[in-house]
Amino acid sequence: MKEKNNTFEKFFEIVKAVRKGCPWDQKQTPLSLRSTFFEETCEAIDAITQDDPAHVKEELGDVLLNVILIAYLFEEKGLFTVEETINAIAEKLIRRHPHVFAASEGQAEVTEDVSGSPEKALNQWERIKENVEGRKSESALDSIPENFPPILKAYKELKKAAKEGFDWNTLSEVKMKFCEELAEMHDAIIDVEQVFNYDGKSPFSQIPETEEQKKAFLHLEEEFGDSLHCLLNYGRWLGVDPNVALQKAMKKFEFRFKHVEENIKQKNLEMKRENHREMMDFWHEAKLKGSN
Repeated sequence: MKEKNNTFEKFFEIVKAVRKGCPWDQKQTPLSLRSTFFEETCEAIDAITQDDPAHVKEELGDVLLNVILIAYLFEEKGLFTVEETINAIAEKLIRRHPHVFAASEGQAEVTEDVSGSPEKALNQWERIKENVEGRKSESALDSIPENFPPILKAYKELKKAAKEGFDWNTLSEVKMKFCEELAEMHDAIIDVEQVFNYDGKSPFSQIPETEEQKKAFLHLEEEFGDSLHCLLNYGRWLGVDPNVALQKAMKKFEFRFKHVEENIKQKNLEMKRENHREMMDFWHEAKLKGSN
């Protein structure tokens, strides 16, 4: 433990020195570091997804730097210290794991043996959070940050609702609901095509001019949202995190699109619809090569 403490103390001293001596770091505030913190976290998630240990080690270090630097900025203002931050999470871990620590304040909420059951352990965690820490809210959804990205927030809401027993009974029911929403979206698309005289040959970009057009477009927007929300729930039932899945799909798209760009340029062609066939040929070529 002494060696580990010395490692952290050395790191913390370096963070403080950088804060004091670097003009960029001197200008930072907790608010200004939000974007950097978010970006570094995303890069760490990406490295984990790629199963690249060396990259994971580097990116987790960047995340740790942001955590400690932000905490230190609050320490400078005398609001709380880095040590208090670490002590607080240590105390929380002990309190919310009475099945691990005999002296835990959460012992009163041990109502069953959670061994071998992650779900029971999570339920116990929530009971301690509400009954011991007094963090019970009017709605199970109130604890979800308002400014979460929409897909992440929707996914968290679905998980929270399911914990409260508000869920489908089988995967088959979830699939049927998703198909139902897709059918309703399809009907809404037909309405839009009719009121806008849309031929479907290019991405829809018309601005509604009449009340009929506005109503049809808003209905399509609503049905698309319902379908997307239902797809997220389908992913939850399948054990697929939509944020991770979408990130992987984006990586794959980026690889293939860049391959198309590079090869179209080599053939002295332009990236435009007239060269659609050539672009698709290179796209399929990229698919065969893979995205790694």
